[in-house]
Amino acid sequence: MDKSMLQAISHLTLGFQFASPGPIIVELGPVTIRWYGLLIASAVLIGVSLSQYLAKSRNVNPDLLGDLAIWLVISAIPGARLYYVLFQWKQYAQRPDQIIAIWNGGIAIHGAILGGILAAIIFARLNKLSVWLLVDLVVPSLILGQAIGRWGNFFNSEAFGAPTDLPWKLYIPLGQRPLSFKNFDYFHPTFLYESVWNLLVFGLLMTLFFRDLRRKPHLKVGTMALVYMVAYSTGRFWIEALRMDSLMLGPLRIAQVVSLVAIALGVAGLGWLYWIGRSLPDVVPVDNQQWDTVSK
Repeated sequence: MDKSMLQAISHLTLGFQFASPGPIIVELGPVTIRWYGLLIASAVLIGVSLSQYLAKSRNVNPDLLGDLAIWLVISAIPGARLYYVLFQWKQYAQRPDQIIAIWNGGIAIHGAILGGILAAIIFARLNKLSVWLLVDLVVPSLILGQAIGRWGNFFNSEAFGAPTDLPWKLYIPLGQRPLSFKNFDYFHPTFLYESVWNLLVFGLLMTLFFRDLRRKPHLKVGTMALVYMVAYSTGRFWIEALRMDSLMLGPLRIAQVVSLVAIALGVAGLGWLYWIGRSLPDVVPVDNQQWDTVSK
């Protein structure tokens, strides 16, 4: 390789900067298309298709998952925003017009999950279905959607961690930095850490799902949901410790508290299913809580 080629590669390497190009894709008159909205919409569409495919693989009517998706979107997005606003109320009390400005970022996945759980329970009761059956089919799509949605934080230059000089450091514009870190340019890309972790959890759930199709007895209903709770929350707990913009309740990081509770509940639920051998509490109990009895 000649000297000019080496110089060109060197300039490209030095010129590269891991930084957001901005939150807006394009502006067409009064219409503004943002990366955050596009990513959320993409995650929903991909998630619905995946859930319906998984339902069909289990001999469950895929149309049920399409109907459930509407309920989940209607409840999860407002839930995610309300959760975030409540824990940032001092900020939004001064600017109430920004409460509905979800396109500027500011949603919390735990709020979305709580809203989604409420919708799933109501949907299951109305349709006389096991809520755990529904959730088992949804959690792979949920974690994949979380992996996709985290990139919205990248484009909004938010959800970043402490200053760092690591090779994958993320440049944050001056206006997005905390006041006490105005002199730092580069930070941990915690959105990236969580996106990668979520993809790993997605791989775990899909492996469990398809492995289970080839063996008997099948996984007990609720297993996928409980594994999701433990696996996702474990990653969220340590990643949250790096973040600069955690939602706080006094000295506590809310996401870490919720993660610890979710891990404890998930482990207890798995113990209840496989050690004690009992079914999980449900809207409509399923005999033996196993997929081979559900699908028939």
